[in-house]
Amino acid sequence: MDELRITTEAAELDVPLIHRFLSEESAWARGIPLSMVEESIRHSLNFGLFAGSGQVAYARVITDYATFAYLVDVFVLAEHRGKGYSAELMAAIMAHPRLQGLRRFMLATSTAHGLYAKFGFTVPARPQTLMERFVPEAYANRR
Repeated sequence: MDELRITTEAAELDVPLIHRFLSEESAWARGIPLSMVEESIRHSLNFGLFAGSGQVAYARVITDYATFAYLVDVFVLAEHRGKGYSAELMAAIMAHPRLQGLRRFMLATSTAHGLYAKFGFTVPARPQTLMERFVPEAYANRR
């Protein structure tokens, strides 16, 4: 098994790999321009998981580091799934010292409820208090 390493250093991330996955393979950010991925990385707490010398997984947290965090863009490359990497990545995120004591930590998922439940995520206690402004085709006309 390859040696695993998780970094929060944005300079170590494989940005072309992250962009390719998000823009071509993800269900949530298809078509996102590289410049937007770069900007999102600059303004987030990033987690890159490396197996051996290559990056195989990624997640980022949007946060004020005091009261709120939102977990987004979580992925493991298809050829590396089933090895427990998503759980390793989540454990690192949940243990990060700057993400302790938050009042609310949110995420959206359509496929990984079981994974996130293991880390304490549940359906919203009061969903009637939550609202969103959702623009599903936000990247369609941008390049």
